[in-house]
Amino acid sequence: MSDAVLLERRGEIALVTVDNPPVNALGQSVRAGLLAAFQQAEADPQVRAVVLVCAGRTFMAGADIREFGKPPQAPSLPEVVEAIENATKPSVAVIHGTALGGGLEVALSCHYRIARRDAQVGLPEVKLGLLPGAGGTQRLPRLAGVEKALDMIVSGTPIRAPEALEFNVVDEFIDGDLVEAGLAFAQRLLADGKGPRRTGERNERVQQAGLAELIAHKRGEVQKRLPGQFSPQRCIDAVEAATQLPLRDGLVRERELFMQCMESPQRAAQIHAFFAEREAAKVEGLAADVLPREVRSAAVIGGGTMGVGIVLCFANAGIPVKLLEVSDEALQRGLDRARSTYAASVARGSLSAEEMERRMGLISGVLDYAALGDADVVVEAVFESLDVKRQVFERLDATCKPGAILASNTSSLDLDEIAAFTQRPQDVVGLHFFSPANVMRLLEVVRGKATSDAVLASAMQLGKRLKKVSVVVGVCDGFVGNRMIFQYGRQAEFLLEEGATPAQVDRALRAFGMAMGPLAVRDMSGLDISHAIRSRQRPNLKPGQTLPTVLDHLIAAGMLGQKSGTGFYHYGEGRTAQDNPALPAMLEQAAAERGITRAPVEDEEIVERCIYALINEAANILDEGIAQRASDVDVIFLNGYGFPAWRGGPLFYADSVGLARVLERIREFHQRLGAWWQPAPLLERLVAEGRRFADL
Repeated sequence: MSDAVLLERRGEIALVTVDNPPVNALGQSVRAGLLAAFQQAEADPQVRAVVLVCAGRTFMAGADIREFGKPPQAPSLPEVVEAIENATKPSVAVIHGTALGGGLEVALSCHYRIARRDAQVGLPEVKLGLLPGAGGTQRLPRLAGVEKALDMIVSGTPIRAPEALEFNVVDEFIDGDLVEAGLAFAQRLLADGKGPRRTGERNERVQQAGLAELIAHKRGEVQKRLPGQFSPQRCIDAVEAATQLPLRDGLVRERELFMQCMESPQRAAQIHAFFAEREAAKVEGLAADVLPREVRSAAVIGGGTMGVGIVLCFANAGIPVKLLEVSDEALQRGLDRARSTYAASVARGSLSAEEMERRMGLISGVLDYAALGDADVVVEAVFESLDVKRQVFERLDATCKPGAILASNTSSLDLDEIAAFTQRPQDVVGLHFFSPANVMRLLEVVRGKATSDAVLASAMQLGKRLKKVSVVVGVCDGFVGNRMIFQYGRQAEFLLEEGATPAQVDRALRAFGMAMGPLAVRDMSGLDISHAIRSRQRPNLKPGQTLPTVLDHLIAAGMLGQKSGTGFYHYGEGRTAQDNPALPAMLEQAAAERGITRAPVEDEEIVERCIYALINEAANILDEGIAQRASDVDVIFLNGYGFPAWRGGPLFYADSVGLARVLERIREFHQRLGAWWQPAPLLERLVAEGRRFADL
């Protein structure tokens, strides 16, 4: 028996307790302990049933990440779950917290499962480029049915206990002490004469009519929704095996498919993304003993889409928040927007009406800065103008209590200039949310030259409370994400003027894996916003740098994107994107202004121009110290800009292509296209030294 697993006898019931904090991960010591405990219980003639519980705040929450990338150690998880399922004495898994990945596979191998009402279960392996490899694809369909199992395994999204009960994943709910509930359930089984009920032998749900058509439909849906992704299709193949093969053969097929995923480059990319997100939480130069300031109340200035989204973030986290607007009418619009957003969640079934009212009760509207005097953190989300920001921060400086955190949601303006509008620049930090703020996971935490360590630590802790992926960045135009995306979008516009169409550019980049094409994103955000940023940047162009002019022509024609009905695309009923009939003439005019003749552009060049522009600018950002580490850049683009997780982020992708190849193409573009393609010195050094971004 290992130290992580305890076996004790409670009368005729063996109690197996896993205690491997913080999340009872299924490391080698836990696997070995489980196998030994169940074998010992099986061999003990005085034991008639087994109860499996976990200490701490959760059931087993999956694999031990410390073992990722290391040689496997016996016993394997498939060995453990096979021993549990094949035991001759009934076993009960008592689930609380989360049973995820291998944790759920262990629970599925037990003969019965009971759970607290707030528990969650799921098989999230697909998010790491894998599939459940210890029987999850074979046992879950036998309990929940093929359709539900496909949904859970292909999406990787956990379900809550009520849904797990509905789909036979758990047998009943429990309250109170876990051990007592498990023992009582096992005693009831024995009193009723119930023995083992092996999940692998329950075949009625995988032998129903119409399953082949259901699986074919799912395969087509996934191909359309997740083109190019390897593991989701292998997940479908594995579940299909459960409908065609007996359990033992299905497990063999599952293992074959699991190993295919293990060998896929996409798996390496998604594992990189997993660890990069955890690394981003570490702030260089921040002492471990810095005490964050307590945030018990918040305020947001500006009731537009972004401001209301930030308000909802605070309310969702249980933090009372005030919304400040300049007029009753504007304030009411903001509060109505908050309520309608929650109402939509209630209509979808993702939020209860009671919870909606609880969260709305945390939101109050105010019209006077004096009402913000007791706020622990204030976030401004006003128009992106330095003059407007000055007015706001001067008022905040005069109003807010000492020690209040003054945060700007600016997406590109100089945070140090904003901080200088106050007499307390040490209390100013950037909190750059991404729209819609209540949905998007990314939060760029901008560290100004005067931002104190305590405020920076507070901002990172607050991001965690708001369930954001927080990444520290430095001050420059656009910080990390937007500074890079300026280059990406600019190349998309240049490509239009050179001969591509919006549909071709967007299609090529969606095929690469981007969630949306760059021109569709521009239309959705509003071309007036892009044009305002472009106009602000124009005076600071370096020698040889020119700008595409197609945006100028669209703005002059009143074409602002979706908000006006026409931009790079025309939007008909239901905002369906169609060709803008006025655009070809504008592109011809823009090309003439640059002295070029439009000609067909290959999709490969579209992808290389846009993606390599991201990579080159990221190298400059790293060289300047604006980002702490290469993996932080990847985290920002994976969580804020729709970069495909299965490519690992722009810099992981660059390493996988080979930096020598990337630099070669950038040099070609520099020679052909000019100053925007000046190779980043860091990229040149890495290639000369035979190193990668991952080596930094």
